[in-house]
Amino acid sequence: MKIFISMLSALLCLQLSSFAQYPTPSLIPQPVEMKIGRTTDNFTIANKSTQVFISDNSLRPSAEFFISFIKKYYLLDLTLTTTADPNRKNVINLIKEYPAQQRTNIKNPEQYSLEVLAKSVTIRSSAPAGAFYGIQTLIQLLPPSPKPFPLQIKAVSITDYPRFAYRGMHLDVSRHFFDVSFVKKYIDYLAMHKLNYFHWHLTDDHGWRIEIKKHPRLTTVGAWRDGSIIGLYPGKGNDDIRHGGYYTQAEVKEVIKYAADRYITIIPEIEMPGHSMAVLAAYPELSTTPKQPKKVAETWGIFNKFNNVLLPSDQTFNFLEEVLTEVMALFPSPYIHIGGDECSKIWWKQSAFSQQLIKEKGLKDENGLQSYFIHRIEKFVNSKGKTIIGWDEILDGGLAPNAIVMSWRGEKGGIAAAKQKHKVIMTPENFMYFNHSQFLKDDSLTAARYLPLADVYNYEPVPTVLTPAEAKYIWGGQGNLWTEYITNPAKVEYMLFPRLDALSEVLWSPKPKRNFVNFKERLKEQFRRYDMMGVKYSKRYL
Repeated sequence: MKIFISMLSALLCLQLSSFAQYPTPSLIPQPVEMKIGRTTDNFTIANKSTQVFISDNSLRPSAEFFISFIKKYYLLDLTLTTTADPNRKNVINLIKEYPAQQRTNIKNPEQYSLEVLAKSVTIRSSAPAGAFYGIQTLIQLLPPSPKPFPLQIKAVSITDYPRFAYRGMHLDVSRHFFDVSFVKKYIDYLAMHKLNYFHWHLTDDHGWRIEIKKHPRLTTVGAWRDGSIIGLYPGKGNDDIRHGGYYTQAEVKEVIKYAADRYITIIPEIEMPGHSMAVLAAYPELSTTPKQPKKVAETWGIFNKFNNVLLPSDQTFNFLEEVLTEVMALFPSPYIHIGGDECSKIWWKQSAFSQQLIKEKGLKDENGLQSYFIHRIEKFVNSKGKTIIGWDEILDGGLAPNAIVMSWRGEKGGIAAAKQKHKVIMTPENFMYFNHSQFLKDDSLTAARYLPLADVYNYEPVPTVLTPAEAKYIWGGQGNLWTEYITNPAKVEYMLFPRLDALSEVLWSPKPKRNFVNFKERLKEQFRRYDMMGVKYSKRYL
């Protein structure tokens, strides 16, 4: 018996020693499948002698991204080559081909395989996007320290692909403007977490942020406000500080190219028919109350005192079509977000023109008028080969035929849209609004709600009430960052991390692999990486 116990103890020690020798990498989001190799098979990156080989020129952006990352954070120089050499002994290969583990009858362009051996690292994917996600995983296999020598990559074999096709993150630049350099950094954060859509909220009551050449007053007037309320709504006075800014069309193109190189599609949002005070400050003739004084909003919320709703006239529609024509010419995205939320119907109720239009068109009420408005805009957008996305209020009065619904008022809108066979992006406020406080007693001014990390991580985008056929219309999910109380880049990062990590795992990783306790352990290494990269996050998670 003693001999048996001794053998069992020795076996257990051997297993513990093995686990210690081959620790599981702390990857976020968790991959579909990962096998750990032996430390003798670890790959070493050597300055100037390690080469990055690409089998196809379409993989060059991914290779250059990795080479740039290694140079910036590890101060090592790697060389790019397009010449195949089977005898090369220290190489990172990016190969354009279907991975051997490709799922049966499914060719997902975002799928990749990654294998790390002593002499080579090989990433295989059928398309450039998959190779790029393989690179993001490879970066997380590096030690999260700027001076680890030798620089080793753990031996692993990974097969990976996303759960959802739409993996999005939003940034509001209307309430507070962020310059091009920070928007690029924000896009890098999304790429790092394998997100593939950036929802750029460009217009609202508080500022118009995109140059429209045919209507210059949108930026000369609409991009600037003379102050902002102090503290939480309704506020404690006004700071009387002029605030504003906008992106030129050249800058927009620059950002679009930057995102495209990271396989991120930018979806612009042009708000209508509500949230339009910046428009009406510039062009009051588009209002239901054209003689009433207008200015860019200095307070937050839905306005019943100040008119922020567009008149549904031919003049307004002509104006919007001219704006959208320029926007659609800039953005290659097949999707245009047209807002549609929080339209205060009181202004249409008080408008003789609007009431007459309701009668002429045989509409039931003001909700029907909003539906008419969205239908008319959708028809124009569709004529340009694009599809509209709207907040779930576009369901009110009847959903436009081809519209995609972004469900923010809980799950109800998403469920209704899916049952009507419309694509849905789930972004319910109580799980996906990162402008809400991370802690019950937060150390900064935030929107007066609470969204802890655990709630984000444990969110399930597919409502249980949907049938399997209906559930297929859940395209994915998105986190939102509204900036009423976020005035600078450091606070954007503070509000974003680590809830962005949780979001990435919700949208990428297989549902059965999600485990919050394990996730928190993996975050420890991610925080070390953030420290190396200079990313701000709350130290209260440590």
